[in-house]
Amino acid sequence: MDLSICIITLNAREYLRACLDSIQRYSPALNYEIIVADNASTDGTAEMLAQNFPQVRLIQNEENLGFTQPVNQMLAVAQGDFFVLLNPDTQLVEDVFTPLVAYLRANPEVGIAIPKVLNADGSFQAQSRRGEARPVEVFGYFLGLGKLFPRSRKLNGYLQSWLPEDEIAEVKAVSGSCMFIRRETWQQVGAFDEQFFAYQEDSDYCLRARQAGWKVMYVPLAKIVHYGGQGGSSAQPVQSIYQWHRSYYLYYRKHFAKDYFFLFNWFYYLAMVLKLALALLVNLFKPHK
Repeated sequence: MDLSICIITLNAREYLRACLDSIQRYSPALNYEIIVADNASTDGTAEMLAQNFPQVRLIQNEENLGFTQPVNQMLAVAQGDFFVLLNPDTQLVEDVFTPLVAYLRANPEVGIAIPKVLNADGSFQAQSRRGEARPVEVFGYFLGLGKLFPRSRKLNGYLQSWLPEDEIAEVKAVSGSCMFIRRETWQQVGAFDEQFFAYQEDSDYCLRARQAGWKVMYVPLAKIVHYGGQGGSSAQPVQSIYQWHRSYYLYYRKHFAKDYFFLFNWFYYLAMVLKLALALLVNLFKPHK
C-alpha cells in the first residue's frame, strides 16, 4: 500500500462528501486506502459513507474524541508506506497525492511534508506552514507587529512570510489539514501526544520529528483547497476556542517554558488567559447559523 488517506470528521457531512468526491475525481496513480474516523456525528455522516463510499474504512467513535486520539486510531490500522492527515473541509483541484509521495520517496531524509494549501478564494493559506510559535513569533503574529516590521524574521517567524509561495522550503512545522508523514518517521517518533485534545498536535509532532533528525518540508508541487473551520470547530465553536488555547498552553509548557525566566512564563500564561477571554467574548456576539 502506497498511501493511507486519514480523515477525521465531526458533523461535516457535505464537506466530507465533497472531499471524497474530489479524491475520486483526481484519483492518484497510487495504491491507496481511505480511513475516516467519525467523532459521533449526528448529521448522517455514517449513512452517507455507507451509501456513497462503501470502500472507505470507517472508525465510528461513540463520542467526540477530538483530533489527536482519532489520528492515533487511524495510524494504528493504516497500511500505507505514507500517511496523509486530511481535513474533511479540503477539496482536491488536482492530484495532490502522487507528486507528494514521489517527492518523499526521492528524499528519504524528509519525514513530514505539506503541499501548497489555498483558501477558498484561491489565496495562499499562510498558516499551513509556520514556525515553532515561540513567544516572539506569537506576539508578532497576533499583535500585528510582524506587519509593522516586515523585515524582522523573528516577528514574522510564525508565518515565515519571507519564504516564496511556489518554492520548496524546509520549515519548522506544517498544518494537519494536509500533512504527509513517512511511516518510518511515525515508527520512530511514535504516536501523536493525546494530551492535546485538538490543535497544536501538528506543531508538537513536527517539533518531535525534527528533534529525531527528520526534515519538515513545504512542497508546492501540487495544491489543495482548505475551507477552514468547517469541521469540528464550526460544530462546537466554544469548545474549539477553549481547546485551542488549552493546547497552546500545553505545547508551550512542554517545549519552551524551560527556556524562559519563570516571571515571564507567568506573564505569558496570563496573556493566554486574557486572549481566551477575548476570543470567547467575540464569539458570544458573533452571529451563528
